[in-house]
Amino acid sequence: MKAPNSSVADQETSILNIVNRLTAQRLLPILGWLPGYRREWFPADFLAALAVWAIMVPEGMAYAGILGVPPIMGLYTIVPPLVAYALLGTSRLLVVGPDTATGLISALTVGAIAMQGTAEFNALTSTLAILIGVLFLLFGLLRMGWVAAFIPTPVMRGFIEGLVCVTIIGQVPHLLGIGGTSGNFFEKLRFLLRHLPDVTMAPMLAGLGSLLAMLLLRRFVPRLPSALVVAVVATVVVFLLGGETSGINVVGALPSGLPHLIMPTLDPAILLQLAPGALAIVLVGYAEALGGAKAAAMESGGDVDPNQELIAHGPANILSGLFGGFLVVGSLSKTSVAMAAGARTQLANLIAAIFCFLTLILLTPLFRDMPHPALAAIVIAAMLHLSKPAYLRNLYARSRWEFVLALVVVAGELMLGVLQGIGLGVVIALLMLIYRTSHPQDAVLGQLPGTEAYRDVKRHPEAITFPGLLIWRTGGEMFFASIGYLNEGLKAALAASDPPAKHVLLDAGSVNLIDTSGCDALLTLIKELQGQGVTFAFARVRDRVREQMRLGGVETVVPPAEFYERVTDGVRAWQRTSDIRPAITL
Repeated sequence: MKAPNSSVADQETSILNIVNRLTAQRLLPILGWLPGYRREWFPADFLAALAVWAIMVPEGMAYAGILGVPPIMGLYTIVPPLVAYALLGTSRLLVVGPDTATGLISALTVGAIAMQGTAEFNALTSTLAILIGVLFLLFGLLRMGWVAAFIPTPVMRGFIEGLVCVTIIGQVPHLLGIGGTSGNFFEKLRFLLRHLPDVTMAPMLAGLGSLLAMLLLRRFVPRLPSALVVAVVATVVVFLLGGETSGINVVGALPSGLPHLIMPTLDPAILLQLAPGALAIVLVGYAEALGGAKAAAMESGGDVDPNQELIAHGPANILSGLFGGFLVVGSLSKTSVAMAAGARTQLANLIAAIFCFLTLILLTPLFRDMPHPALAAIVIAAMLHLSKPAYLRNLYARSRWEFVLALVVVAGELMLGVLQGIGLGVVIALLMLIYRTSHPQDAVLGQLPGTEAYRDVKRHPEAITFPGLLIWRTGGEMFFASIGYLNEGLKAALAASDPPAKHVLLDAGSVNLIDTSGCDALLTLIKELQGQGVTFAFARVRDRVREQMRLGGVETVVPPAEFYERVTDGVRAWQRTSDIRPAITL
C-alpha cells in the first residue's frame, strides 16, 4: 500500500511531466503533431514533397536573378529553411522559400552598398538574410505579431501589383537576351524600348517560348510542375543546339556538394545601412507569410500562433544566410502547390528538403545549359499569377479612398522605388487610421417605428425623434485625439435641433475607452450645457468606462440615476419627468 505522500509525489511528477511536454511543444511545435502522425498520411505527404521539390528547385534558381545573385545561391537557400520551419512553425502546411516581393527589396537594399555581380554583393545578400532572421527572432520573442496589422490589405495589394510591374520590366531584358539597367520602372521601360532593335532571334525564341509554355501549362494542366517542365525542356533544347554557342546565355557550371559556412559582415556601419531594408522585408514578409499560414489553416484546420511564426522565420533565415543563401518567407503560392498535391503535415517539407539536398550534391551538372531567358520566363509567369486586377476593380466599387491608397502605392513603386512605395502606403494608412480614430462617426438617433431600436436619422428618415430630446451616439472612443471632435459634433447637433433640445441622452454603447483627457473635456462640456439649461443622461455605458467617469467626477454632475442600461429606458425616464405621454409602443 502506497503512503499518502507517495501519491502526492506521483501527482506532482505527472503535473511536471505535462508542463515539460507543453513547454517542449511550444518551443518545438513539431512535437505536438509528430507523435500523432498516421501511416496513411505518408503517401500524400511524399507526393506533395515531390511537387514542392519540383517547384522549389527551378524557382529558387530563377528568383536568384531577382536578388542579383548566382543561381547556385537559390539552391543553397532551399534546404535549411524547409527544415527549420518544419521544426519550429505552427502551420501544418506552410512552405517557406525564396520570394519575389521581398527578394526585390533585398536586391535594392544590398545594391545601395555593393555592385551587383561582385563577391561583396553576394556576401551582403547572405548577411542581410541573417539580419532579417535576427529581427524575426527578436520580434517573436517580444511577441510583436500584431505589427503586421499595420499593413492594410489595399496597401499590400497595391504593393504586390506595383511589384509585379517592377519585377517584370526588370526581367524582360533577360527574357529577350539583352542587357538590363538600373533605375525606376519608367527608366527601365525607356531603356528596353531603346534597345529592342538589339534583340536577336535565338534568345527571344527561348524566352518567349518558355513564357508561353509556362502560361499554357498553368492554364490547362495546373497540377503539372510547370516550372520544372519548362526548365528541363529548355535546358535539353539549348544543350542540343550547342549550349552557349547557340547565342543563348546559360547558367553555366554550378558547384556541386554542400555549401560552406559564410561568416556574416559585422561592420556596424554596413549593418546600419542594411537595417531599413531588413525591417521592410520583415514587415512585408511576415504579413505575406501569416496570410499564407492562415489560408492553409482554413483549408486543413489547426491553429497558427503569430508570434511563433515570427520565431520560426528567424532560424530559417539565419541558417539560409549562414549556408550562403538569401532570405526566405512563407509563400502562399508554394503552399498552394503543396495543398493541391495533398500534403497533410510538415513531413512533406522535410522530405522535399531531402530531395533538394540530393539535387544540390548530385544533380547540379544537369543545370549547366539552363538558359537565362527560361529563368526569366519562370519569374514573369509567377508574377503574372500573383497579379489580381479583379481585386482593384472590386476595391473601387467598395471604397474609393482605399482604391486611391492602393494606386498611390503602385505609383510610388513605379516612380520612386519599391521601398519608397510600400513606405508611402504604410504612412498614408497610418494617417488614415489617425484621422478615423480622431473623427468618429457620431449620429443623432431616432426610434424605428414599432420597435425599441434606435438608428441614425440620416440613414433612416422614418426614425421618430422627440421634441426637446436629443438622442446622440458617439461613434468611437473618447480619448485625447477624438474628444474635441466629439464635443463639437454634439454642440452642432444641439444647435440644429428644432425645437431646441433641453435634454441630451448620450448612447455610449460604442465607447470602450475614455482617458483622463476625454473625461475632463466631457465633464467641462456637461457643465457648460447645464449652465445653458440642458440636462444630461447616459445609456449603455460599459463598466470600465463608467468607473473612469466616476473617478473623473462625471457622476458629481450627472447622478447615477441618470445612467441607463438601454436607450429605451433613458427615453422613458425623460418622458415621465417631462410629463410627455410615452411614444414607445410595440
